Formats: sequence, C-alpha cells, structure tokens
Amino acid sequence: MAEAYYSQLLDIIKPYLPEDISETDITPESHLIEELNINSAHLIDIALDVEDAFNIILENEDMANMNTVTDALEIIESKLNNPS
Repeated sequence: MAEAYYSQLLDIIKPYLPEDISETDITPESHLIEELNINSAHLIDIALDVEDAFNIILENEDMANMNTVTDALEIIESKLNNPS
C-alpha cells in the first residue's frame, strides 16, 4: 500500500517542480524545499492536493514536519490509519 501512496504523492509533487529539477531527481529522502527547490507557496499547494487526494486534513504541525518525501508519506499513512 505504501508504494501506491508513494506513486500518488509523486504525481502530486511533479507539477510543482521547477524547470531545473527532473522528476527522476525525486527520491524518498528528497527534501522538498532544499533539494527539489519547491517554494513555500507551492508547498502549500502540495499540502492541499495531498488533502484532496487522500481525503485527509493536515494540521499546521503536519505541514511543519513535512520536510522530505518520506516525511510526507509517514504523515499521510498516519492520517489514513488513525482518522480523527
């Protein structure tokens, strides 16, 4: 199931990558801002897209902790496994 989430998350991130970053540059360890050069406005768009795609609600704390692709996956899985 995590592989499906990863694939879905990559599809969400790809449109927000700057021109100098390729989708092949994305790894689970990629830092969204520092390595993938996603700006803060696009990071908010990604969070909103994640909420819509996974039917979850991200709190401010979740967004603050969403630094890497793996962080995002862990937050998604946590929200899906423990709905509030």
